[in-house]
Amino acid sequence: MEGEVSEFGRADLVEGAPAEPASARVRVFQAIDRALAVVTEAAAAALVVAEVIILGGSTLARYVFDNPLTWSDELASMLFLWLAMLGAVIALRRGEHMRLTFFIRGMRPDRRAWLDAVALMLVAAVLVALVQPSYEHFDEQRIGLSPVLQISEGWSSAAVVVGVVLLLFTAIDKVLQQATWPQMIAALAFVAAALGALFWFAPAFEDMGNSNLLIFFVGFVVFSMVIGMPIAFAFLVGTVGFIAFATSIPLSIVASQMDEGMSHLILLAVPMFVLLGALMELSGLARAMIEFLVALIGHFRGGLQYALLGAMYLVSGISGAKAADMAAVAPSLFPEMIKRGNKEGNLTALLSASAVMSETIPPSIVLITVGSVTGVSIAALFTGGLLPAGVGLVALAIVVFWQSRTEDVSRSRRFTWGQRAKLFLIGIPGLGLPIVIRFAVVDGVATATEVSTIGVLYTVLVGVFVYRQFDWRRVPRILVETASLSGAILLVIGAATAMAWALTQSGFSRQLVQAMALVPGGKVGFLLVSALAFIVLGSVLEGVPAIVLFGPLLFPIAKIMGVNEVHYAMVAVFAMGFGLFTPPFGVGFYLACAIGRVSPDVAIRYAWPHLGALFVALLLIVLIPWISIGFL
Repeated sequence: MEGEVSEFGRADLVEGAPAEPASARVRVFQAIDRALAVVTEAAAAALVVAEVIILGGSTLARYVFDNPLTWSDELASMLFLWLAMLGAVIALRRGEHMRLTFFIRGMRPDRRAWLDAVALMLVAAVLVALVQPSYEHFDEQRIGLSPVLQISEGWSSAAVVVGVVLLLFTAIDKVLQQATWPQMIAALAFVAAALGALFWFAPAFEDMGNSNLLIFFVGFVVFSMVIGMPIAFAFLVGTVGFIAFATSIPLSIVASQMDEGMSHLILLAVPMFVLLGALMELSGLARAMIEFLVALIGHFRGGLQYALLGAMYLVSGISGAKAADMAAVAPSLFPEMIKRGNKEGNLTALLSASAVMSETIPPSIVLITVGSVTGVSIAALFTGGLLPAGVGLVALAIVVFWQSRTEDVSRSRRFTWGQRAKLFLIGIPGLGLPIVIRFAVVDGVATATEVSTIGVLYTVLVGVFVYRQFDWRRVPRILVETASLSGAILLVIGAATAMAWALTQSGFSRQLVQAMALVPGGKVGFLLVSALAFIVLGSVLEGVPAIVLFGPLLFPIAKIMGVNEVHYAMVAVFAMGFGLFTPPFGVGFYLACAIGRVSPDVAIRYAWPHLGALFVALLLIVLIPWISIGFL
């Protein structure tokens, strides 16, 4: 579930920005920005720590003292919604929300600044529309009492109100601070003209039937994403526009659905696994794993490439962000690989492909999201995800074997068995952690959230007392980054939940069922068409928003067609990963190029053999259900 770290709204860094960066207006808004950063980041970091303490204490009480804390899940869920909304505010301020950058990446900086101003003004407009409905949702919820703690449900739903207001303040702050006056006036005029047109044509929208879905959920959403608006807000533009101008449904339903979408208890695992991935790098666990793999097979032809694949298989999915997975592996291996004569473009292509291969490896955030929105067992998804990734691993290993058959390894370091044994002993804490996490959930020993919390505490202890390289000074930054990434992911889930609800209420899901039933080839035809659709969705929307939006629509159809839900999940997740890392649209491919420090124009020439192997792997996963469900 991860987007490109963008420069959304950074008009101050491009041509056409204000000529006086030290002007009074800029200084005022920079001061406001710093104050907002201090408050939101401190609160979000504290909430991450609080979640670790609450969930860790609950797990300890349940499994060690056999005395479960009945209130812990309720309190953790309540604080989690606050963490999600504050994290979304931090991500907006930092420009870290997921978005599509293909169409604006090559634009001249001054033109891109104009589009950024329009995008920010649209974000502000949709947030203005949600302020009152969010308060109405809070007003409805506050009279209810929570089942265990017996406190007002308003403490939870207030997070949506506060989050919307802070997001609005952040969007306005960014556009006032970073855009020029002509850009602001033009953007405001564009938004005003669009609203005027919607009010003018509003009486005709209800008479159009489901044809108006093309206007709101294709036209509005696609336009918003094309100009670089974060995906979560693009979804909200379409949803708010549809409900406000094409239905008589109150807008408070959007806030309600966002609340519901982000409040699933299972999603608590998202920030915990994001934090765990960062701490594994900080504590040295990830490096210890990689050093052992290099000592074991690094002296063979293609050995370092195999070590890269093995390392990605081990660490993937734990951090919650593919960029973090790749960044943990590549810097340790690329320098030596280049010394052996490997081309940087080919290494970057392999890194990108390895991220596709590992998409279904638990504890993937996308798998957790699938379980959350479709009701499929997380344990079953974790069991089913290992072998499809193994098929991708074998496919890429075959390509590596062919490409490295003439590699010169005469100067490569050969480790003695004693050295390998020593590195193995050093690497045991890291090598064992992913295995324990996966099998604890698969065997039903603990939930994904409990295991992730245990993993966080374990990693801190190992880093402090075993590897002794735990830099406490980096912890505050890691906590804030955890909140930011989690907020970016969870806001997409909330916005996509609201959009999926609107599509379902419109009758679109029924029409989709009828259309998919007409696909030739029966079950196999349905799976092939689904795989193609998820490749396209993955390249445009990425995994989390695509699965939240279309999972509730397509998984019931798969069940009607007789497709096992776990099998369908593996096809969907692997296909979305394929789309995410396939040029020219896939954002993941450009992330790999950034990490490998290689121009996309260079890496793209080497990508096709790896993608071809993965496409064969995808076909095998589609055609052979046993790969996904053989061990269930």
